[in-house]
Amino acid sequence: MLDEGTCYCNWRMMCIILAKHDEVCERRSQRGHPESRRPKLKATGSNHLWSWDITLLRGLKGTFYYLYVILDVYSRYIVGPMIAEEESVHLARQLIAETCAKKGTAPDHLTLYADRGSAMRAKTVARLLLELQVAKSHARPHTPTDNPYSEAQFKTMKYRPEYPKAF
Repeated sequence: MLDEGTCYCNWRMMCIILAKHDEVCERRSQRGHPESRRPKLKATGSNHLWSWDITLLRGLKGTFYYLYVILDVYSRYIVGPMIAEEESVHLARQLIAETCAKKGTAPDHLTLYADRGSAMRAKTVARLLLELQVAKSHARPHTPTDNPYSEAQFKTMKYRPEYPKAF
């Protein structure tokens, strides 16, 4: 009847009548996101669990540098540092490969934990980890507190009194 232009009640009253007869349903997509759980990782020894991340360092005259850090969670020792002028998947892949070779990680013995940055989720990095037989683990989306190891290390570094204003 509404298509013909005939209306016998207010639109709100029509909604009440339809709801009374169970004719109203949710119009948005009903499928929600699956519940994501916080990863539970435990470092039982050195070189069992590494956390890695990238942070921005302020340079002179408006330039910036990227600090790549791989941190051993058990000892809190930085096993793989690198400073670069760009954030790149190829540099991240190079750092992981060199660090694993330098530390001599055993196959299926190491887990590499990261947040969901573009370099961390890259296919080339994932392929490298498969080749090296290193397990990967990622934090939940939009949850910076899931990677406290690297984030705490960056904050400690940047809030020291002798931290330079520019490099």
